[in-house]
Amino acid sequence: MNATLLIVDDERSTREGLRSALEDEFDVYTAATVKEAMAILKSEPIELLLTDLRLGGESGMDLLEQALALSEPPTALMMTAYGSVDTAVEAMRRGAWHFVTKPLNLDEVEMLLKRALRNKTLEVENRVLTQQVRKSNELGRLIGKSPEIQRVGEMIQQIASAKATVLIEGESGTGKEVVAGLLHHLSGRPASKLVTVHCAALSAQLLESELFGHEKGAFTGATQRRVGRFEQADGGTLFLDEIGEIDEATQVKLLRVLSERCIERVGSNEPIKVSVRLIAATNRNLRQMVDQGKFREDLYFRLNVLSIEMPPLRERAEDIVLLANAFLREFAEENGRPLKPLTDEALQRLVAYPWPGNVRELRTAIEHGVVMSNDEIIDLRHLPRFLLQSSFAGETLPAQDGVEKKPLDTATEFNLHELETQTIRSALGASKGNRTHAAELLGVSRRTLQRKLKMLGL
Repeated sequence: MNATLLIVDDERSTREGLRSALEDEFDVYTAATVKEAMAILKSEPIELLLTDLRLGGESGMDLLEQALALSEPPTALMMTAYGSVDTAVEAMRRGAWHFVTKPLNLDEVEMLLKRALRNKTLEVENRVLTQQVRKSNELGRLIGKSPEIQRVGEMIQQIASAKATVLIEGESGTGKEVVAGLLHHLSGRPASKLVTVHCAALSAQLLESELFGHEKGAFTGATQRRVGRFEQADGGTLFLDEIGEIDEATQVKLLRVLSERCIERVGSNEPIKVSVRLIAATNRNLRQMVDQGKFREDLYFRLNVLSIEMPPLRERAEDIVLLANAFLREFAEENGRPLKPLTDEALQRLVAYPWPGNVRELRTAIEHGVVMSNDEIIDLRHLPRFLLQSSFAGETLPAQDGVEKKPLDTATEFNLHELETQTIRSALGASKGNRTHAAELLGVSRRTLQRKLKMLGL
């Protein structure tokens, strides 16, 4: 299939002569005026534009400017019988690829058009390659070769450019925020803002103000107007982490935003239009919360237009070594340390451990090892103490509903601190981070579990 060429000249004999000379090599269109030329450029996929500088009472420079402003502009060459250095420089400055003078040498014109086409093809190929490299580099943050993580990567590439709301589900530490960042950066709108809100970290009143903003005097302490996160993210992406923690009143307001695409600041009745791509994440089972009456079903359906399920690390154990090595490089560079390998014993222990805290917990363990090792290797003794327990060597702690209920004060054979830490981590992993469920598994109240988590630094 030949490349498309538009020839624009107010002299019929010139147009037809060029058509006759070039139509074997190009699919040729012709026009006599700027208006005719623009109509063709807007309706046909023109790759090359060859235009005269003077088009009767019109200017080829004007056509050049309009043509290059199109979303997919052609590569343009300018021709004139009034050639001068100044004219050539001005045409090139405005975006012309080359400049030829009349009377035309047809062989030269054909050669220049072919060169221009090769140049355009290279530009397109480079642009596509750059996009592919960028995607590859970005997805490199999703480290792993397991089928589970590969499916996540494929899903990200498929839905990144969509404007629909995305719900990311998975246990704490599985990388939901990384996925949100990838969805934004691969969306085709990476220059726009990615704004993040950690919903669980804010009280109901503070969360409402944080999301929607407030007017001066809206409540005690509101000494000036504040722009909320929705307005900050206008034209970009808003990531709501731990969406399952928001109260019912905020759920209602969020539902309205998703339905009407407008917000109202606290203390104001004036609607403000926003254009935001919303990504939400949760470590809770929202469908179950809907069934229990703890989360609005209509909001759940609005959030769950597109969904990504993040697999826990224990279900992709083949990725642990890859992740560990990536974190070794990261923290060696960050701490100015030489890159040291993990011993076989250390790697075996890393693979055997169930990682209730998932990738985040593994990352922390590797950082500990990098900092603590003064040897040429990183051995088991350099890793955190919870990995030194013999109960983890070559076995996996029970997951899901198989966790044995143990009171927190029954430690007899092991150090109390280590056993409590081990037991709590196992329970949290089995409950997918649900602290109420974890407390039930442990046979304690949720308040006691909260106190233990704080005391143990978990």
